Amino acid sequence: MKYIERIIDRYLMEWKAENVHKPLLLRGARQVGKSSAVRHLGKQFKYFAEVNFENQKSVKNFFAGDIDVHLIASKIAKILDIPIVAGKTLLFLDEIQACPEAIMALRFFKEDFPELHVIAAGSLLEFALAELPTFGVGRIHSLFMYPLTFDEFLSANGKSGLISMRDMANADSPLDEAFHQQLIEQFRHYLLVGGMPEAVAAWVDSHDFMSVQNVQQDIILTYEDDFNKYNRRVNPDLLRMTLHGICHMVGEKVQFTTISRDYRSSQINEALHLLALAGLLTPVLKTAGNGIPFEAETSGKQSKYLFLDPGLLLAMLQLDVPSANEMKNLVLTGDPRDLVNKGGLVEMVAGLELLRYKNPIQRYKMFYWAQEGKSIAEVDYLEARQAGVLPIEVKSNTQGGMKSLWTFMREKHLTQAVRTSLENFGSFDYVDAQDNNAVRHVTIVPLYALSGV
Repeated sequence: MKYIERIIDRYLMEWKAENVHKPLLLRGARQVGKSSAVRHLGKQFKYFAEVNFENQKSVKNFFAGDIDVHLIASKIAKILDIPIVAGKTLLFLDEIQACPEAIMALRFFKEDFPELHVIAAGSLLEFALAELPTFGVGRIHSLFMYPLTFDEFLSANGKSGLISMRDMANADSPLDEAFHQQLIEQFRHYLLVGGMPEAVAAWVDSHDFMSVQNVQQDIILTYEDDFNKYNRRVNPDLLRMTLHGICHMVGEKVQFTTISRDYRSSQINEALHLLALAGLLTPVLKTAGNGIPFEAETSGKQSKYLFLDPGLLLAMLQLDVPSANEMKNLVLTGDPRDLVNKGGLVEMVAGLELLRYKNPIQRYKMFYWAQEGKSIAEVDYLEARQAGVLPIEVKSNTQGGMKSLWTFMREKHLTQAVRTSLENFGSFDYVDAQDNNAVRHVTIVPLYALSGV
């Protein structure tokens, strides 16, 4: 399968070029392309040495007892018959969760063999890390990897020219209508195909949605097969039930009773925690939104969740309910306003896009604002910008349905906001008669251009 260029590649190259580099942990959900990205980086070295702890179990013995990383490197070189030379070799320790001793040993590469480039990755790595008392905080560098963003999807499909044209547009100079429509069409495809590398490759090769869906369903089964490995205290059936339940509640505050009435709230909450730890879910926390950091004013009892990938989401829904076919048809041919307003799919993808263009050095949480009482108001996402608060609404109309945004901006004394939709680039001002005619400026950013927010 041809390698699909990824955003993470730039960060990996920067790590390679550092004079003093720590061992690198590449973290993320299963099958998002971690191993492929490392092998691609390996082409920049004279030698590439890869160890897979699940397939090469005898290598685990090298990490038993006292740790001598020079001796370990020498043994790996002999068993692979590949020279391990500082500055010339990339040593890749894959599926490292299968050898906790190797995870613990990573910090010794920084202390005793800092000249050697070492990367580790693995499936369900976060569970192994959570069980270790320490794994070298401060001595190990982490990067988090996700499925393909929309920009990566465009590049994989040979549409880099569309990215260039889009990036030249702005509120004062919108895109030509022809390019705007092409990007909407590609965004529709992205909603169905998603960003899992294998699914994207199937789409690039065939442009057949059935081929893509077969790949997606195989990935879903792989994820569900992993549930037995998550935590012996949590029933795999509860994990499966919780994951499917979240897929039916994207864009909505989670109601535990909707997921199941047979389990306690604490049990469902633990299942949500484990699914987030596995990278399948990202919490969107309710916050008061008064300032940075948002997490200081969060309500742990009121959360929404982003599912890993839109294509996998639709595939899971199709497994659950026949009406998912209606959503598929709407994605392909529906009016853009209906598409945005139908359920939480597009709101979810907007959140995923905002999340995945951030610096991958840490795992981020997302935040939203809601006011409950006589009048219910909600702003989809809050982002930190220049030490301030930027509210972001996922909408389809120009000014209608923006009461929640005006309420939030009035309460927090904000003058700038973003509305993201399937409209072209643009902007407008709202004169708030309820706040001494304060002017609120809203920038319209198309959903296909969130990499620029």
